[in-house]
Amino acid sequence: MTDLVQYRTDEKGYGEILLNRPEKMNAISKDMTRSFLNALETAKQQQVKFLVITAVGDRMFCAGGDLQDLHGDLSTEEAFTVLYPMKEVLYELVSFPVPTVCLLNGDGIGGGCEIATACDIRIAKANTRFGFVQTKLGITPGWGGGTLLYEKVHSSFAFQWLMEAALHRADYLQKHGWIQKIAGDEEWNDRESLLKPYLTKSLEQMKILKMQYQKKLSILLLSEQMNDEVRNCAELWETKEHKDAVREFMFRNKE
Repeated sequence: MTDLVQYRTDEKGYGEILLNRPEKMNAISKDMTRSFLNALETAKQQQVKFLVITAVGDRMFCAGGDLQDLHGDLSTEEAFTVLYPMKEVLYELVSFPVPTVCLLNGDGIGGGCEIATACDIRIAKANTRFGFVQTKLGITPGWGGGTLLYEKVHSSFAFQWLMEAALHRADYLQKHGWIQKIAGDEEWNDRESLLKPYLTKSLEQMKILKMQYQKKLSILLLSEQMNDEVRNCAELWETKEHKDAVREFMFRNKE
């Protein structure tokens, strides 16, 4: 079976983690979560200048959590148990010792936006869209990505985006600081050019820059705040609003 999350090192000096489940829109399953954590642990042991997170395909970066694992019939305790390991993935990303660059090859929805937010830099392919859509399902972000969003963009915009659950185009999100760069097809396919600003830095520079950024984020306090987010999301799992929204979503997908 093909690895659902792959890790490799590039000869240019960076590491890459690849979500590899395009037939399911790179939705995160329990197995993918374990593989993601393993990939991050492997990457930490390498002397890489920065870490790239991206995915297979050109339609979807990540559609969030796999509803086969995160279905509407879970109890609060069961939901917390399933959600929490991806919080650990996000925390490993935000606390990674060198910069992380998310190459958004396609759209990102729900948990896909949480993964991207945990990264330091987000570069999107042109004509992509992104949405923290969790509140449309009667819940809130459940991996800690909502907490991180407040750290990455203006708090009033973060609050509005999480509450309204809108899908926004990449150019709109660039204006609000969530996306740092948008690349057309030609530039996107020239990986060396796309990553040039990071490739030209030394490992020592990257470690110092990331350490400085982590101090600004108060990284040690973030973990507990992210834990609270997972608990709050799990508390909503048994509500009628969530169960009805998941049922409706599953029904639409079967039509």
